[in-house]
Amino acid sequence: MGFGCLTTMDSLKTFEFDALGDNRGCSVQSPAMAMPSSLLWAVDIFGRVYTLATTGQYWELCKDGQLEFKRVSAVKQCCWGIACDHQVYTYVFSSDVPIRYQEETYENQRWNPVGGFCEKLMPSDRWQWSDVSGLKHQQLDSFTLPSPHWEWESDWYVDENIGGEPTEKGGWTYAIDFPATYTKDKKWNSCVRRRRWIRYRRYKSRDTWAKIISLEDPSQLPDPFNDISIGGWEITDEPAGRLSVWAVSLQGRVWYREDVCHHNPEGSLWSLVATPGEVVQISCGPYDLLWATLWEGQAIVREGIDRNNPHGISWTVVESPGSENGIMHVAVGVNVVWAVTKDRKVWFRRGVNSHNPCGTSWIEMVGEMMMVNVGLNDQVWGIACDDRAIYFRQGVTSSELSGKTWKAIVSGRESDRSQTGSSTSLLSAGCFFSDEVRDQANSIIQSDGDVSSDTESPRVPPNHADAPLSGAAVSSNENNADSQKEVGTHLAVDPLDSAQEEANSTSSSSEKAGLEKPESSVDQDTHPAELQWTNIDLKEAHKNPVLTSSAFRETSSVSSLGLFPVGIEEPYGTDEHPFWAWVSGGGCLVDLHSPLKWFTIQTGLSSSVQSLSLSITPAQTAAWRKQIFQQLSERTKRELENFRHYEQAVEQSVWVKTGTLQWWRSWKPHKWMDVRVALEQFTGSDGVRDSILFIYYMHHEEKKYIHVFLNEVTILVEVLNDSKHSFALYTPERTKQRWPIRLAAATEQEMHDWLALLSMCCCESRRIQGPPSHHAVWSVTCKGDIFVSEPSPELEAAPHLIPCDQMFWRQIGGHLRLIECNSQGIVWGIGYDHTTWVYTGGYGGGFIQGLASSADNIYMQSDVKCVYIYENQRWNPVTGYSSRGLPTDRYMWSDASGLQECTKVNTKPPSPQWSWVSDWYIDFNVSGGTDREGWQYAADFPASYHGHKTMKDFVRRRRWVRKCKIVTNGPWLEVPPITLWDISIIPSSAADEEDSIAVWAISDKGDVLCRLEVTQQNPAGTSWLHVGTDQPFISVSVGAFYQVWAIARDGSAFYRGSVSPKRPAGDCWYHIPSPQKQKLKQVSVGRTSVFALDKNGNLWYRQGITPSYPQGSSWDHVSNNIRKVSVGPLDQVWVIADKVQGSHSLSCGTVCHRKGVQPLEPKGLSWDYGIGGGWEHITVRGNATEAPKVALQDTSEEHLAKSLDPEDGENGRKGDQSKANVMVIEGQELDRNAVSC
Repeated sequence: MGFGCLTTMDSLKTFEFDALGDNRGCSVQSPAMAMPSSLLWAVDIFGRVYTLATTGQYWELCKDGQLEFKRVSAVKQCCWGIACDHQVYTYVFSSDVPIRYQEETYENQRWNPVGGFCEKLMPSDRWQWSDVSGLKHQQLDSFTLPSPHWEWESDWYVDENIGGEPTEKGGWTYAIDFPATYTKDKKWNSCVRRRRWIRYRRYKSRDTWAKIISLEDPSQLPDPFNDISIGGWEITDEPAGRLSVWAVSLQGRVWYREDVCHHNPEGSLWSLVATPGEVVQISCGPYDLLWATLWEGQAIVREGIDRNNPHGISWTVVESPGSENGIMHVAVGVNVVWAVTKDRKVWFRRGVNSHNPCGTSWIEMVGEMMMVNVGLNDQVWGIACDDRAIYFRQGVTSSELSGKTWKAIVSGRESDRSQTGSSTSLLSAGCFFSDEVRDQANSIIQSDGDVSSDTESPRVPPNHADAPLSGAAVSSNENNADSQKEVGTHLAVDPLDSAQEEANSTSSSSEKAGLEKPESSVDQDTHPAELQWTNIDLKEAHKNPVLTSSAFRETSSVSSLGLFPVGIEEPYGTDEHPFWAWVSGGGCLVDLHSPLKWFTIQTGLSSSVQSLSLSITPAQTAAWRKQIFQQLSERTKRELENFRHYEQAVEQSVWVKTGTLQWWRSWKPHKWMDVRVALEQFTGSDGVRDSILFIYYMHHEEKKYIHVFLNEVTILVEVLNDSKHSFALYTPERTKQRWPIRLAAATEQEMHDWLALLSMCCCESRRIQGPPSHHAVWSVTCKGDIFVSEPSPELEAAPHLIPCDQMFWRQIGGHLRLIECNSQGIVWGIGYDHTTWVYTGGYGGGFIQGLASSADNIYMQSDVKCVYIYENQRWNPVTGYSSRGLPTDRYMWSDASGLQECTKVNTKPPSPQWSWVSDWYIDFNVSGGTDREGWQYAADFPASYHGHKTMKDFVRRRRWVRKCKIVTNGPWLEVPPITLWDISIIPSSAADEEDSIAVWAISDKGDVLCRLEVTQQNPAGTSWLHVGTDQPFISVSVGAFYQVWAIARDGSAFYRGSVSPKRPAGDCWYHIPSPQKQKLKQVSVGRTSVFALDKNGNLWYRQGITPSYPQGSSWDHVSNNIRKVSVGPLDQVWVIADKVQGSHSLSCGTVCHRKGVQPLEPKGLSWDYGIGGGWEHITVRGNATEAPKVALQDTSEEHLAKSLDPEDGENGRKGDQSKANVMVIEGQELDRNAVSC
């Protein structure tokens, strides 16, 4: 990427993006290995590397197959491996976002009385070309590519931006002397100046094995490597994107690869780490857990690994489980350690966690393995000794880290797909013309119930149990019927497929488990037969085997009959059984909610059935449907003939549901009261259903009640409360007062039942059903709940606007942080963990089930968010900083405001739906910066915090963070693999007929992206197109006619020129000056209007935008106390505002609508307050319904004059301060009845 100064228009700077000779940007199509799903990596005994996707069923050969590898270690974004030449290689997945690194250097000049500014500096000055500090000499020609895997994007260019403000031509910034504060304006005392030169390099070796080239001194080169392990990407408070790469050389020395991160995937150099002995193998977990094995059979554990010291501090020795057989192999995860001793026994380390990385004791597990590997979520894989097959450890959960049983992965290789077609015809003959095979298969399944459950079957070596017989051998063996039945007595149905077998096995034996080998039966309706073992794998008590070894030899000799019946070809062929040498699951995320396809053999039966179904022609299907319809019609006539003499029934039913809840009394004394509630639903003669909610309470020993007509309810919303499962019920009048009816249930399930019932009744009374329309208004609460409202044409019609507090909102399942839509039904959302989701067209989900939810298009959805608390300390002259503060100080453990005590113990997840997924750790990514221990310093509480200590700092604080996760469902599908920060969809109108829809986004790293091939039929699109920038961005918006505006992280605004359907990425950025002394954070573009929001909550309108000058001329202030803004396709303006004045309280996070927006008054006139508080995001970019044009009456001018903004005072009209600006008196406190959901 390169930026070069092209033109200057007044104070406007133009930058051009030219990537690899293409001004449109760099488009990278997502290849097969772009990881829409996570991958399991494995190496066979021939050194070939394979990958198996969690959503796939076949092993795929990795690219660059000519390389032979010994071992690999993988994470989500890359894989490192050691080839047979003992050299280290890395495989980085391709992505739509390139890996780019910015090189920079500064040109310094000093003013000379003779020639002005020149290159001649004083002897005490810095170098003419230096780094930002001036201490390092950096000329332009001194920068070289670190390895052949990089390439330059463009030549050097000058950065003409300083702190979000454009500089003069040439990019010079001025100061009094070196070093000092630089400004863009030249003054009389500006004696020095400097400018920054930038050049980008791009990592090009993606989707291929790239050799790690050592640039160190040859005498310091490490020995040839023997083992490698990568992890540490989630080290406590580790910068995002950093990896810890550890390697072991043939001489037994341990090496650490420095500076491996997202923008430097190959690292910089190898550092030697001293060890107490010669190391054989090493394993690194996602966090700070690192174990290694010694030649003597002991294990060593690295302690002291943290953000500031990724190498760790010291080693601790852990003895092997037994004195005779030492440890040969270890594998670590987050809180688990697995080991294999020299006698091939598998061991589990008990008591391992971040505070005790050494654990407490060893537990022997059943099974003999060559090696084991721990992946994400502490899932475990292993390679068995006998058959060299890969086994997956089932039943591993956070509560049972050791799992339950081993299960073999029997997936075929991609090259084997071509061999399955030849077996289809044989299978058809074997299935449909061989009753003997069918009877034999049924006998196997039926005999499973005869297995004794109170005794344990001895372990069968997999190489005997799985030895396949050829089809000819099986068919020629005519006297195997009896032995076939005997096999059935030792086989069982897959415990995952049979709940009854799982229950029986668990109840009978809970101390030991074995290896399971799936077998395929001929009948598709039957479950695969497997070897019977119990569930729990802790080898504490052995039981005597019931069967003799001779019986097992007889069984194993014919066990393949259950595995490969007549006509079924072996998946690997007779001589192609895969033998694995290594497996790595560090990048494999196994979802416990979705089943894997790794454990069933594809026999080709489904292909036969499919070919049979495809032989039915559409004409035959149509004839059958017509015949069935005629038969049903005749039957209906016959049935109705018997009831002709009955009168027509009139439905007038009444239905009542009662229950006990708690109700928040909104007058003094404010408290929760036990009440009886009754929901009465009745159906009128016109068929319209309506409902009334009665709440009965006692007041001064007198029974009273309040009632609410549900056709007047505008929203039902769950409310965050530490001690109550409560929800709020709003009506238009209560919305104005900010006083909803608050009810609480005893349990969360009871609350969700009432919410679902009340929501369904509200929708029935308003005749709303099915999915939202394309013009719906979407919103998100601060809790993450999603709400949608159907706008009426009068919502934007003047002069008789429908107040937005009368809008009805219904909930849609899912959990999001922000949401965007357009009028063609395209809806995208982003979760708190930056995962991207696209709307599937369904409705319901979450707690809304049954008839109120669509039967399809509902999928599982998860989200992860962070909970923050603050540790506060005050300086003491005797002891220094301590947790003892003054009586007037805040709590020593508190929230951000300091008004509420929040400790590590009493801080709970936001609601019972959330569960902790991490421990507390220090957050270093805090505004203002921190020191090495995460502290921020200030003169007093509260004040402006900074990351370094001064003599005037008497207090300090640091932020602790803990992650929690929610699992729900809703009409959303994930769009992998890039995580996003912001999203924008072009607000199409009803007249638009474009096939492709423009979707722009900002990644969580600040990259600008454009989504390709987004249509109504394919709302998720196909791939991302990267748009180059010279700094990270935080907000983007695409308006009508492909107007693209964006906000950079430093608060500056940019306009993207020449964007069109044929050039979706445009060609250049125009730097737009921000409002004076303000830093912007969000922008929203409509049809002709552009509104921006700064970091202080001020809303700005861009003046002077015309088709010939789309960048506009200046910013006009509109309002303050704004959190989010959304401009629709009709230039309508909706915001989320803070501190909105209600009748009784102040509300934070309120939906507000700008009234009076017209072509001659694009800024609008006043605010109309809607639902709130507790709202976080709103989008009206789908509401393209044109309002009927009604001429303003002369009598309305006085009403409009009263609602004008103070900024319009120059027009001779004075506005109402409380309605024009969302502003209140700062000293006024929030009312205790205000609801924050």
